Amino acid sequence: MRTRLDDFISRISAQRDILNSIAERRPELPDGPILEIGLGNGRTYSHLRARFPDLRIIAFDHENGAHGSCRPDDADVVLGDIQETCMSYNGAAAAVAHADIGTGYPEKDAIIRQWLPSRIVAVLARGGFAVSGLELRHPELEEIPPPPSVEKGRYFLYRRR
Repeated sequence: MRTRLDDFISRISAQRDILNSIAERRPELPDGPILEIGLGNGRTYSHLRARFPDLRIIAFDHENGAHGSCRPDDADVVLGDIQETCMSYNGAAAAVAHADIGTGYPEKDAIIRQWLPSRIVAVLARGGFAVSGLELRHPELEEIPPPPSVEKGRYFLYRRR
């Protein structure tokens, strides 16, 4: 029987492996920052900072609740309801947008899927990568196969056309 802990480990491993695969493709990235949609306690922010030390990382969340060892500067955090702050973001087009804001509740995730794909497209540079724990269906996003270590349907990788 697969447990919630198993699911968590699978999701986090998939996230790490996909982000590492993008870091290996660094020369292909367009100019722009990385958008971390859902800062949480900052684990992924820390990983992105280590893999992309030359890029600005802008985090979105309702609070800057990251652990002290990986807390972004307040100037790089957009606070508020993630849907609203993503809708109002009009900064530089992103080289990478990472969204790990799924809830695990199908009815709540269905609502996120209604607005997230179009918002990712609106903030992502052409040729930029989108990474998400939720499937993002949009005609301007081309799904890219994740690394072989990532279980099918566990985490998703896209490139903006």
